[in-house]
Amino acid sequence: MSLKAFHVVFIVASGLLAAFCAAWAVNQYRADPSAAYLAGAVLSVACVGALAVYATLFQRKARNL
Repeated sequence: MSLKAFHVVFIVASGLLAAFCAAWAVNQYRADPSAAYLAGAVLSVACVGALAVYATLFQRKARNL
């Protein structure tokens, strides 16, 4: 497996982990409405978005290398 492929797999795995953390935080927020769970959910969703943008930019750059 090349370094580029490993990087893409790592980005996808990180995005999935952040998505699962967001789902967990939302579930916990429904059970116990706390600002910490809400902040965790919002932060996790922001991380998923940032990782998606980063993956797109990395794919464009890796194609040119």
